[in-house]
Amino acid sequence: MKTPRDIYSRRNHLNIIFMIVLAVIVSSSMYFTNRLANKLSLEEKRRMEFLAEATRYIVEATPEQDISLALRVIENNTTIPVIIIDENDNLIDYRNIEFHGKDKDRFFKEKVQEFKAQNPPIEINIASYGKQYFYYENSLLLTELSYFPYIQLLIIIAFCVIVLYALLSTKKAEQNQVWVGLSRETAHQLGTPISSLLAWVEILKNKQIEPRLLDTMSEDVNRLRTIAERFSKIGSQPDIEPQRLGDVLQNAANYIRNRTSNKVKIDCRLPEEEIILPLNISLFEWVIENLCKNAIDAMDGTGEIDITVTEHTNNVFIDVRDTGKGIVKSKQKTIFNPGFTTKKRGWGLGLSLVKRIVEEYHGGKIFVKHSEINQGTTFRIILPKNRKL
Repeated sequence: MKTPRDIYSRRNHLNIIFMIVLAVIVSSSMYFTNRLANKLSLEEKRRMEFLAEATRYIVEATPEQDISLALRVIENNTTIPVIIIDENDNLIDYRNIEFHGKDKDRFFKEKVQEFKAQNPPIEINIASYGKQYFYYENSLLLTELSYFPYIQLLIIIAFCVIVLYALLSTKKAEQNQVWVGLSRETAHQLGTPISSLLAWVEILKNKQIEPRLLDTMSEDVNRLRTIAERFSKIGSQPDIEPQRLGDVLQNAANYIRNRTSNKVKIDCRLPEEEIILPLNISLFEWVIENLCKNAIDAMDGTGEIDITVTEHTNNVFIDVRDTGKGIVKSKQKTIFNPGFTTKKRGWGLGLSLVKRIVEEYHGGKIFVKHSEINQGTTFRIILPKNRKL
């Protein structure tokens, strides 16, 4: 059976493969387009060389020579702008250029510089006239072709962004349905044995069994009922009511403190004034318990956990700091993804559910505030003080 960790890893591999394929498509398209543009550029250069030679032939031709072919070569150039100047930079002729303005000399001098930046001039030597230079600009077709790879790249990127967004949205919706269904089914399946256990506890109370043992059993059974209640609320809007934040944090810390070794020290540092926030007690205690359990695992069962609350103008900050192994920077954002886990056995759902409870149900934020390898990690939860219920 594939776990969410396997699914998450496979999804990352597919994303990498997709990006590689996309890069190959884009690079191949740009390579062949540029290759075609270079061939067309060489073809236009040859045409200009024929045009220059035809011009030289017409100027030097005697009355008896047939110049019809040379004239046809010149007249067939209807797409490539051409400027002909002499060795003194005087304008001789031009083709396929529209002149607008009053200063003709300045206009064509600027055009010559533009053409020169694109292509080197073609030089011809005409008897009795000296040297002449043919400056030409790339045709409109070649110009459009040179821009085509970039336009194509933008279209491909836009298409891929749309496709990825659609796929991610669909996958996220499917994942949410799976987790919600799994959570509710788990809560439903736990309901019957929990009810049975509660009944047995009541029966045992009449059997003269040591009260301390029955109290412990009652606590554990009630704990199971709380867990089932939490799972049943995943996917639905839980009841959010004003609660004493300090009491909620202390209860969660006490639960973990009573179920771990004395090698782990858990402290709650609360402000003197009581803070009242809109919370769902059951779910928010789950958040703190989950963070503490992850911290204990990161510390290998030995270290310190500090839960510190600071109040600001519009928000309350809750920092959960441990002295564990730390989290490398490259994974500090992905740890909240479903299926991400560093444990050999685990589904990697804890921090994903924590993020959902904090952000979707309580309108807050959670992130890694600070982490250093072998020094520890601090998670920060930000909760709004004046959230509308």
